[in-house]
Amino acid sequence: MTSGLLFTFVIGYFLLLLAVAWYTSRNSNNDSFFIGNRNSNWMLVAFGMIGTSLSGVTFVSVPGTVGGAAFTYFQVVIGYFFGYLVIAYVLLPMYYKLNLTSIYNYLQHRFGMMSYKTGALFFIFSRVLGATARLYLVINVLQIFILKEMNISFSLATFVILLMILLYTYEGGVKTIVFTDTLQTTFMLLGLIICIVYVMGNMGHSFSSTLDVLNKNGLTRIFNTDANSSGFFLKQIIGGMFITITMTGLDQEMMQKNISVKTLRDSQKNVITFSVIVMIVNFLFLFMGGLLYMYGNMKGINVPADDLFPTVALHYMPAAVSIIFVIALISALFPSADGALTALTSSFCIDLLGMKRRDDWDEQRKRRIRLMVHFSFAIVFFLIVLGFKWVDNKSIIDVILKVAGFTYGPLLGLFAFGRLSKRILHDKRSIYVCLAAPVIIWGVDFINNIDWYQAQFKLDGAWLSSVKNFSRTIFGNFKIGYELLIYNGLLTYLGLYFISKKKAQ
Repeated sequence: MTSGLLFTFVIGYFLLLLAVAWYTSRNSNNDSFFIGNRNSNWMLVAFGMIGTSLSGVTFVSVPGTVGGAAFTYFQVVIGYFFGYLVIAYVLLPMYYKLNLTSIYNYLQHRFGMMSYKTGALFFIFSRVLGATARLYLVINVLQIFILKEMNISFSLATFVILLMILLYTYEGGVKTIVFTDTLQTTFMLLGLIICIVYVMGNMGHSFSSTLDVLNKNGLTRIFNTDANSSGFFLKQIIGGMFITITMTGLDQEMMQKNISVKTLRDSQKNVITFSVIVMIVNFLFLFMGGLLYMYGNMKGINVPADDLFPTVALHYMPAAVSIIFVIALISALFPSADGALTALTSSFCIDLLGMKRRDDWDEQRKRRIRLMVHFSFAIVFFLIVLGFKWVDNKSIIDVILKVAGFTYGPLLGLFAFGRLSKRILHDKRSIYVCLAAPVIIWGVDFINNIDWYQAQFKLDGAWLSSVKNFSRTIFGNFKIGYELLIYNGLLTYLGLYFISKKKAQ
């Protein structure tokens, strides 16, 4: 199949998204953009959030982890489920009680303006890095396997895709995204299931026989029982739980869709339904990874982990399946970028510019400023994606979760201190604590996981041996895993405690 034909289907898919955006954004206003007029259907939100939650990273990277780590990623997924329970029954009631448009308004209610803006700034920084990393991964796959043959550069591909996303989000915002995410999730899951069915049929296997073969090869192992390992099951489950609490429950992008649902009860039904579906879908991605590992061995395919799924889909499957894979990959790309652009625009306008508090700005002026901020974030996305290409890191899923541990830790500390403590915070000092905690935690993690940093960023020099010796002396064989986020949040909490005082009786 020619790259030109695949590209034609991509353009056709984008035109479909534009049609949906045009239909859903009619008579929209700033309230539609920010929270969908609080009239979103909970079932659509639950289904559409699957695409946002999984993104291209899950679509490409998770199957690639099976060959080296079996099904151990599912430990993190189990943690996700427990995290969603906390979101549904602890965080959502709080957001609905305060009738929030931005969830970071809670910090203003509880502590003051500086804590409020600090929380918003950490969200913006975290979401920009996470969304651009996901965007880079999928655009890189498209460029290597399709666009390169058409002499389309990576930078041009990135520019065109971001322009596409701008065109269908700039007017309707959340109101549009609820519908486009539903459409994109449908295509993504359809692509995954079709690829699974094709590879199983091509190898002469059924679902049960595939699991038997994977089990004999030790690839269905879920739980890591080595307490010193960064992949130890308790670390992964607890880490996954707090990753969900922070990257979903304390994240404006994910929560603005939940609070766009009319009632708290419906929003809770959305989260619980979504959490169960996410577990099933992640298992299917791991199952697909096992199939790809078997198929790759049979065909002698030897490529980096993140390239395995695209290689098989585009070079070893029929043209129709290849088209479905590309559409599914695009469907995994757009939700992680369109929602991020919308949420970042909302947070910047509401939290930093104070748009909701500006009674002297009329609706037209607010709209003009919102559009300018929206376009500005698109430019920021473009520049950072090019930066990821320059670094050319292949293990994006590890990088995203590692970055989340540093950037979402202060948010976890702020919200936890607000909920668990009655103390009065010295508001103006909160930003210093929130900046110091991740820096300290990064230093600890760098020493503890120096081998990981060396592999990811190609570090070299005689000083590495000294750091490794120091690490073994301090930590022995113990490795910090995804629970890094908890340590960061705890350190932030302790710092906030020391700049607070008892509430007057």
